[in-house]
Amino acid sequence: MSEKLVTEKEQNEAVEGLKRLVSKPSAYDQNTVSKTTPFGQGIDDALTEVLKIAKENGFKTFKDPEGHYGYAEIGSGDKIFGIIGHMDVVPAGDPNDWDSDPFTATIKDGYIYGRGTQDDKGPSMAAMFAVKALVDRGYQFNCRIRFIFGTDEETLWRGIAVYNKKESPIDFGIAPDAEKGLEQSYLVGPGMDDLSIDLKNAFNAVPAKAPYDGPKLDEVKASLDKHEFKYEDHGSDGITVVGKAVHAMNAPQGTNAVLRLAIALDDVFPNKVLDFFGKKFKEDATGSNLLGDVEDQQSGHLTMNISSLKIDKNETRMQVDMRIPVTVDHDELIEKLKKAAEPYDLHYEAFDYVAPLYVPTDSDLVKTLMSTYKDLTGDDTQPQISGGATFARTMHNCVAYGAMLPGTPDFMHQVNENWELKSMYKAMDIYAEALKRLCTD
Repeated sequence: MSEKLVTEKEQNEAVEGLKRLVSKPSAYDQNTVSKTTPFGQGIDDALTEVLKIAKENGFKTFKDPEGHYGYAEIGSGDKIFGIIGHMDVVPAGDPNDWDSDPFTATIKDGYIYGRGTQDDKGPSMAAMFAVKALVDRGYQFNCRIRFIFGTDEETLWRGIAVYNKKESPIDFGIAPDAEKGLEQSYLVGPGMDDLSIDLKNAFNAVPAKAPYDGPKLDEVKASLDKHEFKYEDHGSDGITVVGKAVHAMNAPQGTNAVLRLAIALDDVFPNKVLDFFGKKFKEDATGSNLLGDVEDQQSGHLTMNISSLKIDKNETRMQVDMRIPVTVDHDELIEKLKKAAEPYDLHYEAFDYVAPLYVPTDSDLVKTLMSTYKDLTGDDTQPQISGGATFARTMHNCVAYGAMLPGTPDFMHQVNENWELKSMYKAMDIYAEALKRLCTD
């Protein structure tokens, strides 16, 4: 492996491609949905841009006429090696919370900042220009390498579902997205006459802020003080409970501002639904207080994130995101959740479920990927199961591979999302070597 596959040329091209993609704000936007932009104009703009970048670099491209997906392909042969990514992002939130414009990629002190740099525009560019490096070095592929770009990975995966209906299946592949089962649902109960709040956030992110300007404000602040929960006091404009945002798959590493506000509200407004937060669930991001210990040796502990809470006169509704260990029976877990919620007048409503993915570690695909990783890093870490829900599980013989190296801080779904360029370049080296071993003779 003395040959240097990825040079400074491809590194710079990947960064420039990433800058172009970051400049396309591509969170789901209901207001700009149309027959050709099913998830909003911003996502369609990002999809168009990534296909343009691919075409400029020698890939054949195709865009679904209805805007659900696109792909870029290079090489020839009957078999398809899929590299599956997505061009949508979670909302950036308040731009004032960022140190730089979330949609202008900014390089500072060896890091590139912007929404999508880690999830998933950065890894997609790293993989694409790793393939470009192999082309630049004169390698011929023994299969078709196809980059498949989804458009609503952060919501309901409808775009990739259309791809699977319309297109030929891949034979093997990776998702360069940094895998347990994913269950997203609602717990719904009666409303309240004396309290109205609407804390809306993405399912898959631990909320960092929870504003409140309702009744009994002083008592709510006193409760927050009692629990030693941090908040910002805006005087007559209310307060904002402050937490720490992380991806829902890492919920125990975050601080859930919505939960903290709900716990304080339970002290002030006697109510059975609020008791669910203050006396049962509390701040437990593993769900143990509610469901007991749910874990297995393959993929660790369940994670549970309650990201949104709406209370009005008609109902109380909260969003629940669970990452379920691969050997845990989904239906049995949901029954346990229903029974645990009943004493608090809450009932379960399904929203979305994606089954877990498990590819055996002794498969040729996994063995090649892991030997490449070990050879280039010296790290003998065994394959792990991620709590993240990636597009890998939508395809046959496909696994999540990278792109975050061990020790790389996780800024996905957070303000000031960034990726260290040195780590990005190392990921490119790993992708290039793995694809050389898998897709060239």
